[in-house]
Amino acid sequence: MQPVQTQSLSPHLRRLEAEGIAIIRETVASFRNPVLLYSIGKDSSVVLHLAMKAFAPGRIPFPLLHIATGWDFRDMLEFRDRRAAELGARLIVHTNPDGLARGIGPLTHGSQVHMDVMGTQALKQALDIGGYDAALGGARRDEEKARAKERVFSHRAPGHVWEPRGQRPELWGLYNTRIAPGETMRVFPLSNWTEFDVWDYIAAEQIPVVPLYFAAERPVLRRSGALIMRDDDRMPLNEGEQVEKMWVRFRTMGDWPLTGAHESRAQTMEQVLEELRLSRVSERHGRLIDNDQEASMERKKREGYF
Repeated sequence: MQPVQTQSLSPHLRRLEAEGIAIIRETVASFRNPVLLYSIGKDSSVVLHLAMKAFAPGRIPFPLLHIATGWDFRDMLEFRDRRAAELGARLIVHTNPDGLARGIGPLTHGSQVHMDVMGTQALKQALDIGGYDAALGGARRDEEKARAKERVFSHRAPGHVWEPRGQRPELWGLYNTRIAPGETMRVFPLSNWTEFDVWDYIAAEQIPVVPLYFAAERPVLRRSGALIMRDDDRMPLNEGEQVEKMWVRFRTMGDWPLTGAHESRAQTMEQVLEELRLSRVSERHGRLIDNDQEASMERKKREGYF
C-alpha cells in the first residue's frame, strides 16, 4: 500500500476530513459487512483516500465495488485497475449479466432503460450477492436536489428502497445505525462537502484522479446540446454530425454516451480550481440522464439507484 499523503490542510478542510474519517470508522464499527461503492470519480477517490487515512497503516477493511455498465470511459477502467493494484485493495467488478445478454445499451434502449438495468438493477444485484449491509459512497448534498434529501446514514428498506420522508434525524452529529434484517444503509461521508471542497482537498492531498478531469484535445461530437466524447466506434454518426478535435474536460464521470464534456483549457489542479471559482453552471449540467424529467434522480433513488 502506498503511504498516505500528509499535506497542510486549511481548518475548513481539516474539519471535513475529520468528519469523513469518523463516519467511515463508525460504519466499520456498526455494520457486519460494509463495502465502498467505487465509481472511479473524484468523489469516490476522496472517500477512498479518507478510508486509507482512517485505517492507516493497516489496509482498508472492506472491498471496493464498481458497477461496470459496458459503456464506461476506457480511461476510467485503466485508472480503476491501476489504483486498486497500487493500494492492494480488493476490487469487485459487477455487470448485470441479464442486461449484458439482452444487449442493453444507451444507444439501443435509451438512457432510462440502460441506467435502470445496467446501473440500478446491477447495483442491487451486487449488494445482494455480497450480502453487504452498508454501502459507502461519494454522493454530496450540493450535487442535486434529491441527493440533498439524503442523510449521512441513509436508511434503505428491504429491496434497497429509499423513502425520503422516512429517514432518521441526525441531530448534533448523532447517527442511528441500527437496521432490521433485510434492511441496509447507504453512507455518505462527503455529504457536507461542496465540489470546490473536493477539488481543494484533492489538490492539498495530491490524490490521483482520472485524467479526463483535466483538459486535453479529444474527439467529440455535438448531440442533444452536449459535447459527447466518442470513446469508441459503437456510436454511429447521425446525418450532418462530424467528430471534431476540441479542448475539453469533464466535471463528472458517467457512461460516455450520456456524459457531456465542456470546453476548457484547465490542464492543472490550480487551473481547475480557478475555473470552478468562476463557474456559474452546475457540475451535473452535462449529465444527460439528469435532464430527463421522467427519469428524475429522486425516482431512480427510490428504486435503488446510487
